Amino acid sequence: MSQIYIEYDFKVKPIQPGTEILIAELGYAGFESFVETEEGVSAYIQKGEWNKNILEDINILNSEEFEIGFTFSEIEQVNWNEEWEKNFDPIEVDGKCTIRAPFHPKKNFEYEIVIEPKMSFGTGHHETTFMMLQFILENNFKGKTVLDMGCGTAVLAILAEMRGASKLDAIDIDEWCFENSMENIQRNNCKNISIFQGDASLLDGKKYEVIIANINRNILLNDMATYRNSLSENGELYLSGFYAEDLPIITENCNKLGLSFVGNKEKNNWVAAKFKIS
Repeated sequence: MSQIYIEYDFKVKPIQPGTEILIAELGYAGFESFVETEEGVSAYIQKGEWNKNILEDINILNSEEFEIGFTFSEIEQVNWNEEWEKNFDPIEVDGKCTIRAPFHPKKNFEYEIVIEPKMSFGTGHHETTFMMLQFILENNFKGKTVLDMGCGTAVLAILAEMRGASKLDAIDIDEWCFENSMENIQRNNCKNISIFQGDASLLDGKKYEVIIANINRNILLNDMATYRNSLSENGELYLSGFYAEDLPIITENCNKLGLSFVGNKEKNNWVAAKFKIS
């Protein structure tokens, strides 16, 4: 059964930095995906997460510095393959990994991932996914147990298996992401990844040596204690989906749970950070 989404179409003047600020605030409010347009941004939230007052705390809408108008409507989730075929270009990560769609020609890279993203988040084009791919390429995953939380297309779990992870769980709350992840692990001949639909409640009683969570600030803060309880001794936690100004609060909450900051990456004000058990 398809998910029902509420689509907001925002027209923003000046478009930058207005659109960037608006996307950040909408992300905190629960909007889960965004498509930048020539005039602003289209934002999407599942109907079950929406309420008529959803924009009350979006401060930029009341700012005198920006002129923002919007319309909204209910849409049924559709297969976006046609749009991706028009707009999805292959990406390359640090000269080691390429991510392409099935309709792109094969390239000679150490790691090649074939993703048909549909409506799922996680092609590597977004800064947060790109930085998490970099972390996976830079760190040792050989023989490790791994959780990819909020897996989207499962691209991070797929690369982690290619890098030698022995057992992986990939979890996403969205049915579309769950189905797309199943397709992508089969497409990339992955043998060690199990896909689950749900949230952090599925982690009860489970332990992992590495947890990857690329979601958004509010969910990370809400579920961080659960992640910590699911880390085995000397475990590592990789977090992304938040902005540079959020790194202090993310780090503070990790420290309270006995997780030490190791380092971070930043790309266009988005951040990915690594923590480990102290």
